[in-house]
Amino acid sequence: MLVILLVWAGLLQAQPLNRATYSTMIETAEDCEARYDYYNAIDWYERSYEEVDDKDIAVKIGHLNMLVRDYKDAERWFKKALRRDKKGQYIEDRFSFAQSLKMNEKYDEAIQEFEAYIKEGTDDRKKQLAENEINGCEFAKIAMDKEDVTISNAGNKVNTKYSEYSAFLAPDGKSMYYASFQTDEVIVLDGKNEDYHAKILTANRTEDGWGDPTALGQAINRPGYHNSNITLSPDGNRMYFTRQLLEGNTLSESKLYVSERSGGGWGPANEVTTINGDFLVQHPAVGELYGNEVMFFVSNMDGGQGGLDLYYATYKGGGVFGDPVNLGPKLNTVGDEVTPFYLDGTLYFSSNGHPGLGGFDIFYTTWNGSLWSEPANLGKGYNTSVDDRYFMLDQEGIYGFLVSNRPGTRSVKSKTCCDDIWNVSHKIILADLLTAAYDIETLVPLTESTIYLLDMTDNRVGETKSDKSIDGSPLSFELDLDKAYMLVATRENYFPDTVEFNTVGLLDSKTFEIPLKLKPAPVYKTFTREEPITLENIYYDFNDDKILKDAEQDLELILELMEQYPDMVIELSSHTDARGEDAYNRELSQRRAESARRWLLEKGIIRRRIQAVGYGETQPNTVSARVAAQYDFLNAGDVLTEEFINALEAEEQKEAAHQINRRTEFKIIEGPTSIRIEETRLIRRGDKEVEGGEGVKEEDDKQ
Repeated sequence: MLVILLVWAGLLQAQPLNRATYSTMIETAEDCEARYDYYNAIDWYERSYEEVDDKDIAVKIGHLNMLVRDYKDAERWFKKALRRDKKGQYIEDRFSFAQSLKMNEKYDEAIQEFEAYIKEGTDDRKKQLAENEINGCEFAKIAMDKEDVTISNAGNKVNTKYSEYSAFLAPDGKSMYYASFQTDEVIVLDGKNEDYHAKILTANRTEDGWGDPTALGQAINRPGYHNSNITLSPDGNRMYFTRQLLEGNTLSESKLYVSERSGGGWGPANEVTTINGDFLVQHPAVGELYGNEVMFFVSNMDGGQGGLDLYYATYKGGGVFGDPVNLGPKLNTVGDEVTPFYLDGTLYFSSNGHPGLGGFDIFYTTWNGSLWSEPANLGKGYNTSVDDRYFMLDQEGIYGFLVSNRPGTRSVKSKTCCDDIWNVSHKIILADLLTAAYDIETLVPLTESTIYLLDMTDNRVGETKSDKSIDGSPLSFELDLDKAYMLVATRENYFPDTVEFNTVGLLDSKTFEIPLKLKPAPVYKTFTREEPITLENIYYDFNDDKILKDAEQDLELILELMEQYPDMVIELSSHTDARGEDAYNRELSQRRAESARRWLLEKGIIRRRIQAVGYGETQPNTVSARVAAQYDFLNAGDVLTEEFINALEAEEQKEAAHQINRRTEFKIIEGPTSIRIEETRLIRRGDKEVEGGEGVKEEDDKQ
């Protein structure tokens, strides 16, 4: 297939039908065909078929209709011969018949014909293509229209009834460049007609679409050449394009040229000699590989995979490029790969050798820094059952063009004969994240929390973003589409929390609201030998030494520590407040200390490891920082003597101080020099005491 679409036709002045013999009709048709006047050739072959039902003529008409891309008529004429082909005379033609069925979206029938060709055909290249065509039919049967893109005709000011192609949007988005013959008539492109050559045009964007086009000057549009296949450098200051010559309907020359912007126009075009050669060079596209500017292009040079292959050459500066490099069999096939376009690590191109919906489909592959991914079909909507090429997008990936002969195209003949430029407009879908870290138990926002957003696409850690919430307020992150993410929240003294989510397949903008709930991590306090450890939950009924149920949790802590440190010897002491008789308070505290020891002995701890001591009121408590934080009238280091307590202003303050003095403690006297205890094990779990001293009879008093 030629790079530019050639639609051949003409007006043949011939003798009237009623005076033409069958042989004359055949001769006239063959003459038209030889001159690439295919529409008139079809007309005369059809007239001859009315005279003689010749299967060879029907097949000939089918092939000619494929050339002018009238797939419905091609299918109809192939059927006239092939449905009667019992001996397999036309097996080689079944490949084209199958293609016409596929172009007409008759995928099951097309599969049958491709399978028949694979079984009986003789052309190995066509057999390989038939395998891909079958895969394309299967894909087409399940493909769903893309909902995030709108494809619309670029309008009558740009598109004529003939063909337009190679549309490219300027970097500023205000103008477009494209190639056209600028005619609404059927023309014959036989390489001899000097009146019709493709020219590069430009049109400006208006409120209603695109304005009237203007042809670039002869510095770009050289007379006698087909000038087309435009691309611009990212800064818009260099234009690359091709100039082509025809011999008959075949490209005999296609070379790459470059022009520098000069003032408000373009300077003289210079041939890119370091890429051009004795082969065709087409479809330039500026890109980047290995951190260097490169030129992607299409060529039929020796050493390729098939007809037209994708290549690149590295830009050396000063208009010089390095040696061409074939992009390899992962991208190139036995078919044709054409019209590359590069944007942000993704290479788009069209192919009729990869499995697709129709003729040429648009594919894409991504560059990971060293390798290209397997090409993927861009999908239904972008692609149709016919030809879809010249895909390109602006720098934001929102707006662009493609060229297609899909239904809805302005045409001089059949609905699919001619190419139009189509606008590509992506729905603007935005994704962002609103997140915050919370205490899992209280659901209170956590201050000083840090949140990390990790790109986990392809199951590997990519870009990582992070932010810190000083006051616990939610944090926001912008998200990319079609990405997998991991969200991690951290904070001192908390276990991290992790949530995975993704933005794959979003059809509308979305704000992800994801709370992260962190579990408090254990906080340990270290106690050294001889340092008192207060047990906040050991209480007794008034004037009693019996261990209450609530006290067992603190005794369980001592038991665990004794088992953890088998050489540890402790002093287990009990203290009262200063109210009541001194002797009585000492005796009561001794009984209580021994009661606590007895509980531990019953659990298997040997007696010599526990010294039970009752101090009564003789050791007033020294206020710790933790206790001071609970009472605004106390400071760390205050000693709660009777004099200190009596000097307090309020009775509630005095009672609280007495309560602090009433306590059970233990301390290490032998064994480890220090131990670590989780702070939550030392917290008071409810107020079990009321007012009253040990020497005052109050029935409900507990300490």
